[in-house]
Amino acid sequence: MNVEAPKKLTVQEKALRINLIRAIYGSFAEIGAGQEVAANFFKVGGASGTIAKTMSAYDMKFSDAIYGVCDRYVCEDRLMKMLDHEYVLLPERLPHRMDTTRFFAFANTVEALNYERSNQGHGWMGLRFQLRPNSEPNDCIMHIKMHDNDPHQQQYALGVVGVNMIYACMFLSDPEEILVSITDGLVGKRIEIDMFRISGPDFLDVDQKIVGDAPGEEWIY
Repeated sequence: MNVEAPKKLTVQEKALRINLIRAIYGSFAEIGAGQEVAANFFKVGGASGTIAKTMSAYDMKFSDAIYGVCDRYVCEDRLMKMLDHEYVLLPERLPHRMDTTRFFAFANTVEALNYERSNQGHGWMGLRFQLRPNSEPNDCIMHIKMHDNDPHQQQYALGVVGVNMIYACMFLSDPEEILVSITDGLVGKRIEIDMFRISGPDFLDVDQKIVGDAPGEEWIY
């Protein structure tokens, strides 16, 4: 008897499934390459079920005013400040949802390919998320390099990776399975993940070296 493998969902199907689950609700803050991740949730419909806020503090002065002054804008420190700022606003401004909602804050800070194509596109991406209402959140953090030689293709890949990351963290429990699923839907060596870390109360037993917090480990998809 042949048993078919479960069908992999497209990025659109993943975004829609999240949109239709009212218990998952959060914010998107994306700097540097637009708002490709949040855009996927708007395009499939039902985004009001998922999105509390989207923003892009593209100007450095605006970014500093919101998240604090920093020396570099595409770095882990800036990403963590973004998550720190955005996540606490959810229960603070939506206390009536705390007992029924799994809050999340998604953030990325990205340097996409420039007009001259003289730089390496890369960025930091992170998700702070609850698996149950009123629980302490977990963090999933990664650094990616983008190998497409076209800024539009880089932006598309970034959007796919972001949706995959949110979906995996919300519905999968094994860190290695989460990591592998992040590049679903991308063909060719378009994305390189050279740092991946997942931590929090629901991942206390995770060996960070296994999931990629060790220097020099890389995954290329």
